[in-house]
Amino acid sequence: MAASPDECARYVLETVPMLMRAIRKEMRSHRESGLSVPQFRVLIYLARNDGASLSDVAGHLGLTLPATSKMIDILVARNLVSRRGDPADRRRVVLAPTELGRSSTLAAREATQSRLAERLALLAPADLATVLTALDALGSIFSSDPKIEAEEKQRHADPGN
Repeated sequence: MAASPDECARYVLETVPMLMRAIRKEMRSHRESGLSVPQFRVLIYLARNDGASLSDVAGHLGLTLPATSKMIDILVARNLVSRRGDPADRRRVVLAPTELGRSSTLAAREATQSRLAERLALLAPADLATVLTALDALGSIFSSDPKIEAEEKQRHADPGN
């Protein structure tokens, strides 16, 4: 069955949000006790973007710098995030998950992966192979977007990050 790019785009727009809702629900259900959803999102973001700045985190969360700074203060006090100066730019603060922060997100990720595997086990082996092929194809065209990379580079170059 031949499919057009428009038809594929429509299916992606319909399916990916359902998948993301299921993933987010699972991840959040396995977060550390006492950790708010935005705090958990910070840990996950930092686990994938080690060395991110306060501005990077604020942009990801859609929060102001002061609100994000307060949240980072809480995570630092709980020993989930470390904060250090950037040796290349003294105006920039670099954030990273601590070992405790990493283990917290890793535990949630492993539990979520296990739950997703249970659901995917309902598919026939041929369908699983198709899913892998499709995800590999999507990953190859979305993993390196020059426009997004340029925006990221610019954000890191701006003072006050």
